[in-house]
Amino acid sequence: MLLGAAKLLAQDGGFDGTVRFIFQPAEEWGKGALAMLDDGLMERFPFEEIYALHNMPGFPIGHFETRPGPIMSAEDNFEIVLKGIGGHAARPHAGNEVLVAACALVTNLQTIVSRRLSPADISVVSVTEFITDGTRNALPGLARILGDARSFRPEVSAEIEKQMRVIAEGTALAHNVSAEMSYTREFVPLVNDEGLVEEAFAAARSVFGANHVGTAREPMTGSEDFARFLEHVPGCFVFLGNGNSAPLHNPTYDFNDAGLIHGAGFHAAIVRRRLSTA
Repeated sequence: MLLGAAKLLAQDGGFDGTVRFIFQPAEEWGKGALAMLDDGLMERFPFEEIYALHNMPGFPIGHFETRPGPIMSAEDNFEIVLKGIGGHAARPHAGNEVLVAACALVTNLQTIVSRRLSPADISVVSVTEFITDGTRNALPGLARILGDARSFRPEVSAEIEKQMRVIAEGTALAHNVSAEMSYTREFVPLVNDEGLVEEAFAAARSVFGANHVGTAREPMTGSEDFARFLEHVPGCFVFLGNGNSAPLHNPTYDFNDAGLIHGAGFHAAIVRRRLSTA
């Protein structure tokens, strides 16, 4: 889509200024934007505002959507390690296994959002991995619980970490095992500039038509390291329809090539609008 926009702008013109095309790597791990910034992107290729898009399954092809203010969340990662004494599955009383404690901990972590945070704050705590050193007839002496947390405000992120440590230590104590926890902050919230969202809407209407442009009703709790650029300059992140494909991160997901021309058209339209020759 970026290459398509570059071709459209190169062959047809219609703008007066400098355009930077940024091919951002390693977005999934939240390190690509940071690596580019650390490599001197802003000094070597300065720019005053920035735009990006992401395909979205479930939206019709040619459909465009965004919203002013927060649109994607921060992402924190956590790992909790429980340690005890494993043993024979037939003699749990002879050791101090961790599986029951780990199962209780997974359940207890769900109370952070449901009981310890304000319902007015959007947040998610998800356990995504549960790993032990047990086997069919051996109770584990070590369990690792990994996952992530999503939020839109630093205060909420801090409270999630605080409550997670309280719950991990309390659950471990109740089951006579030990707990160690690490907590890292990988993504910052993505906050669109309100004025540039209106510019993006206007550009999108010129490409897609008013019936294909909508305002997202609520922020999405996915994360995107494009947010790192928005800590330096204002910008806007948009979603572009991918049709009825499998969901994002599903192994059968397939990008719909029919969306390429729409993405290229949007990029070219926002350039011509913001760098008008008039």
